[in-house]
Amino acid sequence: MFIVLEGLDGSGITTQAGLLKNYFAGRALLTKEPTDGLIGGLIKSCLRHEWKTSSLALQMLFAADRAHHLDKEIEPALKDGKIVISDRYILSTYAFGSVDVSLEIIKKINSAFRKPDLTFFVDTQPEICMERIGKSRQHIELFEEIGKLKKIRENYIALLKEFPNSHIINGNRKMDHIHKEIAEIIENINK
Repeated sequence: MFIVLEGLDGSGITTQAGLLKNYFAGRALLTKEPTDGLIGGLIKSCLRHEWKTSSLALQMLFAADRAHHLDKEIEPALKDGKIVISDRYILSTYAFGSVDVSLEIIKKINSAFRKPDLTFFVDTQPEICMERIGKSRQHIELFEEIGKLKKIRENYIALLKEFPNSHIINGNRKMDHIHKEIAEIIENINK
């Protein structure tokens, strides 16, 4: 099973991904996008404003990172019978990338990639996300402005219908309540 957690920066998806990995007790691979590889490093440095490229070039880097990620990490783990949990995937690319690049172009660039079996969108209010970001680190990344986060949230909600087995989870609650809801959905699917 390929499970993806999606949400705004500061929504708590990294925390939820870690809790979900623990829930599966050794049967799961936890991964993320952008990756920690070479291409992922380029993306992260662009998001931190350490270098600049065009919005389209950045989206192409995300697609290249994903292609490598699928080939070297996700697909082999799925073939080995692992549950793969990814902290972000294609839906993030659609929601964030379409702020500056045509959604049609982004969809074409990502059209060859598999869709997740299960997607959780942790829906956290942009104001709460910005507050969490301010408490957790010293810098603000490319998309971390209240206006952009509001648009990205709208994009996520509009695009979820394109991803089968998607669930909107209220992210404005305590992390254990969020995790419990995610775990219950997974248990009900596996019955």
